[in-house]
Amino acid sequence: MGMQAALHLLYPPQCISCDAAVTTDFGLCGACWRETPFIVGLVCDRCGLPLPGGEPGETALCDDCMTIARPWGQGRAALLYQDNGRRLILALKHGDRLDLARPAGAWLHRAAAPILRPGMLVVPVPLHLSRLFRRRYNQAALLSKAVAGLAGLDHCPDALVRSRNTGTQDGRTRDGRLANLAGAFRVPPRRRRLVEDRDILVVDDVMTSGATFAAATEALHAANARSVCVVALARVAKDG
Repeated sequence: MGMQAALHLLYPPQCISCDAAVTTDFGLCGACWRETPFIVGLVCDRCGLPLPGGEPGETALCDDCMTIARPWGQGRAALLYQDNGRRLILALKHGDRLDLARPAGAWLHRAAAPILRPGMLVVPVPLHLSRLFRRRYNQAALLSKAVAGLAGLDHCPDALVRSRNTGTQDGRTRDGRLANLAGAFRVPPRRRRLVEDRDILVVDDVMTSGATFAAATEALHAANARSVCVVALARVAKDG
């Protein structure tokens, strides 16, 4: 009997969401899988929002991305931020469920596959040091490390730093979110050479208005990144 089989006898695999018995480690049971809103089919090429209809290989933009300037190139998301998708995000973000980074990284990798490029540098959205101290870990960095490992890409968890504490974005309008995050990120001098003339993939847990990704992208462009794409574990369908 192999070590993995022996461990399963002692500790049978459990659903990462509800603890029901499952057949593999880090999996969802059938009921939780059905309640988890994975994004499939045609999506907005800039923000990953699911779109109706579509043909294989078609590229389309959602209404917001046709009217709002997005400084990044392409974007994707793995889940909608609702139902079990929201519960899993909150467990990772506030519930010390670091084990969720492994399956979430696989979902992110699958979602980001169409926009990955050889030689990309994978970068997480950073937390301010005061928030990192309270939370003890940056969930975006856990996700970006997982994606980089699966994709065989370089990972730099400190290519971006948050230069000021922007507080929560909850309750702000889209314009308020953009204003709050203007100039909030920078590439530190020690990382400029790593970023310069490089295709960058920025990773975060949730995309709402896109303000965070926009501010991160602008900081990377200021450091002469060649291109920036973004991927979020979850996409809020409507701002707010």
